[in-house]
Amino acid sequence: MDWSIQDIVRIAGTTSRTLRHYDDIGLLKPSRTGHNGYRYYNQAALVQLQRILLLRGLGLGLPVISQVLDDETDAAQALTGHLEWLKQEQDRLARQIASVTQTIEAVKGGGEIMAEDMFNGFDHTQYKDEVEERWGKDAYAKGDSWWRGMSTEEKAAWKQRSQQLGEDWIAAATGGIAPDSAEAQDIARRHVEWLTGIPGTPASDARGQADGKGNADVKAYVTGLGEMYVTDPRFAKNYGGAEGAGFVRDALKIYAAENL
Repeated sequence: MDWSIQDIVRIAGTTSRTLRHYDDIGLLKPSRTGHNGYRYYNQAALVQLQRILLLRGLGLGLPVISQVLDDETDAAQALTGHLEWLKQEQDRLARQIASVTQTIEAVKGGGEIMAEDMFNGFDHTQYKDEVEERWGKDAYAKGDSWWRGMSTEEKAAWKQRSQQLGEDWIAAATGGIAPDSAEAQDIARRHVEWLTGIPGTPASDARGQADGKGNADVKAYVTGLGEMYVTDPRFAKNYGGAEGAGFVRDALKIYAAENL
């Protein structure tokens, strides 16, 4: 069974122009073209389109999506990983919706706001299992204690610092400068300082050690994170997609080799 381009436009919510563009750049080829010139898409093509739309939703550019599709040829496996992330987001958004709805009802009705319930779904604990798996339970415990001990103003300032760092990376990556330029290396320095200020991370734990092991730990941690920024779409989107994340990775790798 296959579907015409008009069918795909209707059921996928896209446009015929978009589908033709995907065809022109080799991102999504129709399974066949009829003698009337119409494009038709089979089941495999629909799976490919679903993956493209999911990756577009993460903010990735078409060249990066093409590379991801080439690298992850097992569609079922790739979609399974994406599904897990979507479920986590679904759970987080459901908790946020319930929390905000409860606040609206309390404000409108003049009732008492339950502070303990107001921020359900806004916390950072959604990554608890992942952090513990990567760096251990002690790492998560230290980071969690540090975050919960901060005031509202301190949390806002830290988020602003993080956002500014991401914006500066994107500006550098799209500004035509080289990863080893003075400007990029200054951002890399700030990035490492930002990382070492988060308790529980290998960078923070190693900071201040005088036996040389500390710098080795920080170097491995920083270069490892750089690679993860590229391979994990959740992180890559903070730097404008995988291409921008690749710039960050390269700059951090250079900085680590020369300074850590």
